[in-house]
Amino acid sequence: MVVRRQHIDVQVHTQADAGTVYALLRDGASWPTWSPIDSFELERTGAQETEGIGAIRIYVRGRVRGRDEIAELVPDRRFGYRHLSGMPVSGYRGEVDLQPDDRGTGIRWRTSFLPRHAGTGPLLRWGIERFIRKCARGLAAHAATLSAPHR
Repeated sequence: MVVRRQHIDVQVHTQADAGTVYALLRDGASWPTWSPIDSFELERTGAQETEGIGAIRIYVRGRVRGRDEIAELVPDRRFGYRHLSGMPVSGYRGEVDLQPDDRGTGIRWRTSFLPRHAGTGPLLRWGIERFIRKCARGLAAHAATLSAPHR
């Protein structure tokens, strides 16, 4: 059986400005506030700043302990990360792109990965997409409470 790369693409919108959304993505300690994540821990700081490129974050949700490394940062535009361990996947890459508009900010959260075991791709994609959708919606809603609405 061939193992195929799985792709997820979730798009939501918030009334918040891109700076507010980006600040929440950059602050790992904020994630349990707006996402399904139970807890956050910083395992390793980044090369140039605490939660910069190369920083490793540990997120716990239930019995799952995931480790992600910050891979790309474009202020107010993109937050990129790699999943290192915790799920039965390899080559996991995630990008959250922010697109400011006259009503606030479009949030596009994309991920791709290879399942470690043949035949598990659709189930993993379903579960991860459900999780990412909750994260994106929570991020949009929480950011809107922190930012003045766009008119």
